[in-house]
Amino acid sequence: MKLKNAAIGIAVAALFAAPAYADSFVNGGFESGNTSGWTVGSSGDRSSILNPAMSPATFLPGGTEYNTNTPHSAIIASGTIDPNIGAALGTTVYSGNSSYRVEDTTNGGYASAISQTVSNYTEANIFFAWKAVLENGGHDADESALMMLTLHDDTTNTTVISRIYNAAAGGGGVDTRFTALGDFFYTADWQIEQLAIDSALSGHTFTLSVLAADCNPTGHTGYVYLDGFGSVTPPTSDVPEPTSLALMGIGLAGLMASRRRKQV
Repeated sequence: MKLKNAAIGIAVAALFAAPAYADSFVNGGFESGNTSGWTVGSSGDRSSILNPAMSPATFLPGGTEYNTNTPHSAIIASGTIDPNIGAALGTTVYSGNSSYRVEDTTNGGYASAISQTVSNYTEANIFFAWKAVLENGGHDADESALMMLTLHDDTTNTTVISRIYNAAAGGGGVDTRFTALGDFFYTADWQIEQLAIDSALSGHTFTLSVLAADCNPTGHTGYVYLDGFGSVTPPTSDVPEPTSLALMGIGLAGLMASRRRKQV
């Protein structure tokens, strides 16, 4: 009986000693239910900007298109169904209770961005999960709805990674991860983005930004769901969240107390 109680005690200690997911980003899974830790740009006008000139910084605080309009982006709750793709898009939250949607789900010629800066970053990678919905209006790559992600090395003032997906006619701006549905290109599965950090840059300060934009002629929408930012592969939905682990620990603690009472 003593050995059994000792084993339970070790299990409880292990639950509280290690988190379910080590996250180097503040609020990387948006589980706070808000954007604490992030820099968010309100919706800006991109109708005069072609895609080659697009940059997340343009729509973030200090950028030329940043304004105080009501933000089009939002925290998304688990169970939310995408209004354009519907159930075919699948879940809009990768893990936990919340994700973040960059830009809204209607058109209008707007763009939104979100970013976070991490200082003295010594991990080998940055990971996050994303799903994109980009409406194809028959435009070319310079005008179509798009998603853009950038990793800027603030220490050296250089952009070390830039990836762009757009809804150009014919599907040339997307890859095989995207599915076509009517006028939309979308990713039915969550995409796990891995940004590898060159070992020579270890310890630098980085700013990771994601932008989503409607088309330049303003009639077609583009937006992105984000979740699970951190230094390791984001957990799947079946990995217990810290709250769940705490409840498990409380349950085990109760079991131990019950066993002790029975021994008295």
